[in-house]
Amino acid sequence: MTADSKPFLRVVRGDPSPEELAALVAVLTARARAAAASRAAAGPGAPPSRWADRSRLVRAPLGGAPRPRGPGAWRASGLPR
Repeated sequence: MTADSKPFLRVVRGDPSPEELAALVAVLTARARAAAASRAAAGPGAPPSRWADRSRLVRAPLGGAPRPRGPGAWRASGLPR
């Protein structure tokens, strides 16, 4: 089987009616179009959303104190200031 002849969807259990399959395809198509539209509206150089921005996982220092740097910084990062 080539990549072109593979089915996009495959029913692995049950016997859905043609109406149920049509509803599933309609929902998947609508979601794909909405995702493509939001990507197009954001543009290629747009910053990622706050939810997708990985920098939010980095803990900021409390009180604006500088972060420890250099040898032993990993140890000093856990010590009280």
